[in-house]
Amino acid sequence: MLIGQGFDAHRFVEGRRLVLGGIEIPYERGMLAHSDGDVLIHALCDALLGAAGLGDIGRHFPDTDPAYAGIDSRVLLQRVIVDLHGQRLRVHNADLTLIAQAPRLAPHIPAMRETLATDLQCPPARVNVKATTFERMGFTGRGEGIAASAVVLLTEIGD
Repeated sequence: MLIGQGFDAHRFVEGRRLVLGGIEIPYERGMLAHSDGDVLIHALCDALLGAAGLGDIGRHFPDTDPAYAGIDSRVLLQRVIVDLHGQRLRVHNADLTLIAQAPRLAPHIPAMRETLATDLQCPPARVNVKATTFERMGFTGRGEGIAASAVVLLTEIGD
């Protein structure tokens, strides 16, 4: 078994859509990022790559590469899963946390969980998504952005 953890954060900007966990969330602002800015998937990719000893998301999908400009982060996640399968690894479970003062994310968590389970190729019961606030402290508490953390457990294929 291999354990990995990941973290990501992005600031809000006007004129972009908000995508979290592969789901578009109705909100007046989105994330400033080279890709679609899905902080939850970015943290998840870092956790998966870290568990496998494969570096981080920036190494695999650099923000200096125009090929990744505006890319759907689900595409990146699916590529990471292919890399893991190449190492004979699969996702056993994932525990993910979104940190945001706004928007309210609870209504969107079931759809995020289903979408991520599909991309991770594991049962939805093995993907946990939570949302919390920092009680109006720090950049997330002031509504300046969103952060996410991820912890994953990988097992060898065949176990």
